[in-house]
Amino acid sequence: MESINSFFDRLFSTFYNYAHFLLRVTLGISFFLHGFGKFKVIDGFSGFLNSQGILFPKLMTYLVAWGEMLAGIGIIIGGLLIKSLPVLANFLTRLSSLSVIVIMICALIIAHSDWSLFIGDRGKVLFASEQLFLLTLGLYFFVKGND
Repeated sequence: MESINSFFDRLFSTFYNYAHFLLRVTLGISFFLHGFGKFKVIDGFSGFLNSQGILFPKLMTYLVAWGEMLAGIGIIIGGLLIKSLPVLANFLTRLSSLSVIVIMICALIIAHSDWSLFIGDRGKVLFASEQLFLLTLGLYFFVKGND
């Protein structure tokens, strides 16, 4: 078992420093796409928010869409600026990840509160796992910053 682990350590050692960035890019692109996609369904999403009792649903739709897009971009740019502007990069990463956390908590409460995590309709359980994954990545970057 140790020799297998050693083999993989040697195999992937050149990629070790990129693993953190892979998570960052995955979260950034995913969140950007979630926001960008909302612009194609503004009226539908706004109507859904209205049906959930959210005040100013049209405004909230735009705020969520832009918030998701900017948070995604911010997570990626925060990683790209680590060497040149480390303090700004760390702040941008944490601010963007805080936006991810807030948006995902609201999404889970408002839009996905009827989903169970381990039982129920398979599609809903699988999609809920994506929401939890995005929330967890947001928490990861908020706690870790750029370290």
